[in-house]
Amino acid sequence: MIEQLETYPKNVLSLALIDNFSTEDEKLFEKLMEDKLAQGYEQVNVLIKLDELKVSNISVKAFFEDVIYLLRKYKRLGNLAVVAHSKVVKALVPIDNLFFERSSLNREERYFDVSQMAQALKFVGV
Repeated sequence: MIEQLETYPKNVLSLALIDNFSTEDEKLFEKLMEDKLAQGYEQVNVLIKLDELKVSNISVKAFFEDVIYLLRKYKRLGNLAVVAHSKVVKALVPIDNLFFERSSLNREERYFDVSQMAQALKFVGV
């Protein structure tokens, strides 16, 4: 389930994935992102909290739909703060940055432990 943590009058989305990620969640993410873009922002900074997500409950279809959406909107995605408590997620963030390095002008993805939520919010512009 995707849940909006807080609403900000800026180009910031703060979301939490709790327990699972379904196709309905993916559509909600698209809608929230499109709503921010419709407000005239060139890029949207995203904070995504994953500490309560159970990887085994992620819909494969939703995952790939999300990847396709993000690839289409990649240049509109600003900074991405990944908040979790996972060594695996922490290791994946630098790989993701390396993979997208050439197209990541004015964009950075960073991992934050759950205890660093205040720094994560600052990173995305709150």
